[in-house]
Amino acid sequence: MGNGAKAQQKRERNAAKAGASAKSQTKTNEAAKNIICATCRQTFLLTTRAPALEEHAQNKHSKTMAECFPGATK
Repeated sequence: MGNGAKAQQKRERNAAKAGASAKSQTKTNEAAKNIICATCRQTFLLTTRAPALEEHAQNKHSKTMAECFPGATK
């Protein structure tokens, strides 16, 4: 067995380990979307700041942030 075969085996082992424990970033982001617009049900990440939520409420619905996001605080 040459060095190339050993290196390939190591890559395969590491890929198997990483595949079992690694979590997709998109799945993590989807789970973190817990701010929901009461009008259109669009979801926003937990880290979304108030100005972005106010902009959504004004531009999409001509409402205040409190009307679209009753649980969100500034």
